[in-house]
Amino acid sequence: MLGPGKADLLEGIDRHGSIAAAGREMGMSYKRAWELIGTLNAMFRDPLVESTRGGPGGGGAVLTDLGREVLSLYRAFETDAASGGAARLAALQFRLRDIPEEK
Repeated sequence: MLGPGKADLLEGIDRHGSIAAAGREMGMSYKRAWELIGTLNAMFRDPLVESTRGGPGGGGAVLTDLGREVLSLYRAFETDAASGGAARLAALQFRLRDIPEEK
């Protein structure tokens, strides 16, 4: 439902006030950014992003209260997962073969 890319896009929209600018920052096409936001808005009970059409005054986009809440919950989940899995990740890394610096 939500992963690091979509979360980054939401953060970019919050930062820039624009879906296009957030997508550009991520190297994503305008169309792809809009598609992802459409998917997110359709997936949740209420929209995560509200947008206004461009024109003489310019358009824009903002995260809704739900958008901010969902983003916050996802980032907290990432933190929990990272700390909860840290010991197992360290155990896996310990078992990696040494790779020379030049590779």
